[in-house]
Amino acid sequence: MFNKLKQFKDLRSKAKNIQNVLSQESAEGTAGWGKVKIRMDGNQKILSVTIDPEVLSDKTKLEDMIREAGNDAIQKIQKIMSTKLREVGGLDLASEFGQAIKK
Repeated sequence: MFNKLKQFKDLRSKAKNIQNVLSQESAEGTAGWGKVKIRMDGNQKILSVTIDPEVLSDKTKLEDMIREAGNDAIQKIQKIMSTKLREVGGLDLASEFGQAIKK
């Protein structure tokens, strides 16, 4: 019983460490030749949105650019997250949680 609790505590500690490491990373997604920019951290929280006043007049086009910039930022940050997860210790949460639950 105590062994399982220790395993869960260790997993929680690893997850918190990874979350802290990822919060230090960021990526910027762009659309419309840089007229819309979205900066996102490694925990996939949007840090900033920049919109060139030139594109404010076309609502539909602006909405498309925001979507494209958001998707671009997500793709970039996911690549960074993948690399950081391997660097931090090769954490495979699914297998680690599975082992802790099975024991």
